[in-house]
Amino acid sequence: MDGLFLKEGTTATKISYYHLLLFLASLPFDFFYSHVILISFCVHTLIQLNKKDIRPVFTWRNLVLQSVFFITLLSTIYTVNKPQAFAEWGNHITILIFPILFCLTSFDIRKYRPKLLLGFSMVCTAAIAYLYLDALRTIRFYGLPYSAIISSAFTNHNFALPINMHATFLSLQVVIALIYLISATLKEQQKKLRLFYTGCACILLAGLVQLSSKSVFIPVFFLINIGVPFYLLQGKKRSMFILITASLSVFAIAGIFTLKIIKTRYVTNLKYDLTLTSKDQRFDSRLDRWSTAAGLIKNKPVIGYGAGSEIGLLHESFYARKYYNSFLNHLNTHNQYLSFWLKSGIIGVLIYLATLWFGFKQAIKQKDLLFLTFMLLIAFVSFSENLLDVDKGVIFYAFFFSFFIFSGDRKQKKQTASVEE
Repeated sequence: MDGLFLKEGTTATKISYYHLLLFLASLPFDFFYSHVILISFCVHTLIQLNKKDIRPVFTWRNLVLQSVFFITLLSTIYTVNKPQAFAEWGNHITILIFPILFCLTSFDIRKYRPKLLLGFSMVCTAAIAYLYLDALRTIRFYGLPYSAIISSAFTNHNFALPINMHATFLSLQVVIALIYLISATLKEQQKKLRLFYTGCACILLAGLVQLSSKSVFIPVFFLINIGVPFYLLQGKKRSMFILITASLSVFAIAGIFTLKIIKTRYVTNLKYDLTLTSKDQRFDSRLDRWSTAAGLIKNKPVIGYGAGSEIGLLHESFYARKYYNSFLNHLNTHNQYLSFWLKSGIIGVLIYLATLWFGFKQAIKQKDLLFLTFMLLIAFVSFSENLLDVDKGVIFYAFFFSFFIFSGDRKQKKQTASVEE
């Protein structure tokens, strides 16, 4: 580890670096800080603008990265709820901004990527450690047994509550940090640093168990058992790693079916989510919400109802179907693919799928495990959450998609080197 503080580069480079480092550090916390830092970075980039440094802004690559914003923009034309559509513009604006920023800045994202990701991983580790300390403090305060840490009172959303984060969206960040630390551990030569990274990775892994997000379980299982050994190891080391992780995975799966709270979260609740409930049920399932959205989609399958229309349409349908839990809580579809289909029709879904395909293609082409991690998370979580209807989900998608694309841009490294000379 070279350290998180820069000792080289121009003043402009250092300011850009610390802006991005602080932005990443703010992601696990209130979105206000992320927005303030982003605005400051935009101002700094414009002040330091140099025509020689600017990369082309109007490219197919940027258009793909910004596609979600343009879907929202175009579907506003025929929306049934214009005020909410304009609110979605504001929510999705970062998807438009990040590719432009990374084109305008002279900062070498590729060169400083490891430092930025290390800083992000340390903050995620500190956040999980704080959540555990807060949970233990609460247990001690109320005189509960320490075994209560694995009860429903301290898992999933309740575990992430002290920092006001949705469990799934925090899990997304933790997975990126975890995979980075695993890769850093395997590459590190110094024993002390390897032990330190391993300890941090264990904290993050424990945090994922505590957060109990079902939608990230499959990507993490795939990445640790297949992605890491395939991308980072060779020969006997790869075989040994697969043997160890496969054995641990067996114990983990056994634990899911043994521990009552974990079994309830991963098995019982999953079964309930994928079952159509009767109309007199106290709590309706995700499949109920999906079927409600599908019923609306049938009426306008090609272009949908327009941006901002989802909540209003579902609200009426939930009441008509007597899904009072979804009605009272103003819940959305909880499926990004169906959400796009409902608001922008089959055209919007196909554009989103094409965007994901582009990301997977680039990740595999660049042999970038972290980029592949990001794409798997987006693809899987999109089945269970409206990822792009929540600020933290949008920020995660907008920043990391552009970050991994531009940090894999080899042309940038050459261009920045010539500028600094």
